[in-house]
Amino acid sequence: MTATTQERRTPMRDSVDFVFPMAAAKKILAGTIAVLDSSGNAEPGATATGKAAVGIAQETADNTGGSAGDLAVKVRRGTYLLANSAAADEITNADYGTTCYVVDNQTVAKTHGTNTRSAAGTVRGVTSAGVWVEF
Repeated sequence: MTATTQERRTPMRDSVDFVFPMAAAKKILAGTIAVLDSSGNAEPGATATGKAAVGIAQETADNTGGSAGDLAVKVRRGTYLLANSAAADEITNADYGTTCYVVDNQTVAKTHGTNTRSAAGTVRGVTSAGVWVEF
C-alpha cells in the first residue's frame, strides 16, 4: 500500500475490552485471570508455559462441552488485585515494576518457577490483600 495524499478516518479502540474465542473443554470464571493458548483461544490462568495473559474475565464462560471457538469470553485489561504466592515466590513492594507470573486463575508469583509459568503482567503494588497487577 502506498502513502495517502488525503486525510483519512482511522478507526480507534481503547485497548481495554476484548472478546476472545474459548479453548475447547475450558471454563473461565468471572474475575479470574484469562490467558491465550498458542492458537489464540482463551483459557483459565494456570501454571504453564507458552500462554499470554490478557486480563481478567468479565463474565463466566463455560465451554467444557464445546470445541475451540464455540463460545467467547469478555476480558478487560487494567490493574487488578490478585492473590500473592507464598514463601520464596511471594511478591513484595521491592518487586514494583517487575514481571510477575501466573500460578493459577487468581494467584501470581515472583518467579517463573524454573520456566514452568507464563508472565502475568507488571507488579504495580503489594498490600496485605494481595498484588496489584497491570495487564
